[in-house]
Amino acid sequence: MKIDNQTGLVLEGGGMRAIFTVGVLDYFMDHNIWFPYVIGVSAGVSNGISYASRQRGRSKYSNIDLLEKRNYIGLKHFLRGKGYIDMDFLFYEYPDKHYPLDYETYFNSADRFVMVTSNCLTGEAEYFEEKKDPKRLVDICKASCSLPVMCPVTYVDGIPMVDGGVCDAIPIQRSIDDGYTKNVVILTRNKGYRKPEKDFYLPGFIYRKYPALRDKLRLRYRNYNRVLDYIEQLEADGHIIVIRPESPIEVGRTEKDTQKLSTLYDEGYECGKIIKNYFLESV
Repeated sequence: MKIDNQTGLVLEGGGMRAIFTVGVLDYFMDHNIWFPYVIGVSAGVSNGISYASRQRGRSKYSNIDLLEKRNYIGLKHFLRGKGYIDMDFLFYEYPDKHYPLDYETYFNSADRFVMVTSNCLTGEAEYFEEKKDPKRLVDICKASCSLPVMCPVTYVDGIPMVDGGVCDAIPIQRSIDDGYTKNVVILTRNKGYRKPEKDFYLPGFIYRKYPALRDKLRLRYRNYNRVLDYIEQLEADGHIIVIRPESPIEVGRTEKDTQKLSTLYDEGYECGKIIKNYFLESV
């Protein structure tokens, strides 16, 4: 089924915690549930693009099976300048050689897919849509997922970018501003979760050229907690549907335990069934 034209799908990031989102999206694909508008940030982008290209199972393979085979997370990659997560492998080798992204399906789809990055120069979120250039598409995806400090800065159109979650962790407001007044939001933390109320100070030499980004990182917890308050209010008022883990999860941002990842994927798949209560009784 296709959701009505006023309903968007908002995907939070969270690194490997977003395997929960993969489970939800696989449930959607198994039941032919497609949204006209998807906006994602960080891992919400890297997993959401497989949904946008109609490739059920592709993100599960990269997050679990490929992790076991290639061990692309670890200090050895960081020391080689690739980031704690080997971003070059995931974004420039994996989509072409291991499980090719279906660019044709993605580019020909009328559905919108919006990717959020953080501009290092301005300290503001950037919102991209790309339906023509495969290289630029992958660059944007990589930028959205480039965890601050842990991964190198990624350039899009010559502009330095990092993880979109720094500036817009859960882009619900952008979806509303784009005209999608009803939304399904997939979170990767349980209800009631908030970041600790503590400023984040970086050593002076890190992002020295990007003071606006440093300021955003320092207060990131405030913006994150504020948007969670907003989401819970929208949910209470019946304006959005939120799909989230039911209890605090044991999977970390750079989790390598594939058994934990598989368990969280299964939980996401089960939680995805909530959609039938709102859109389709026969799902």
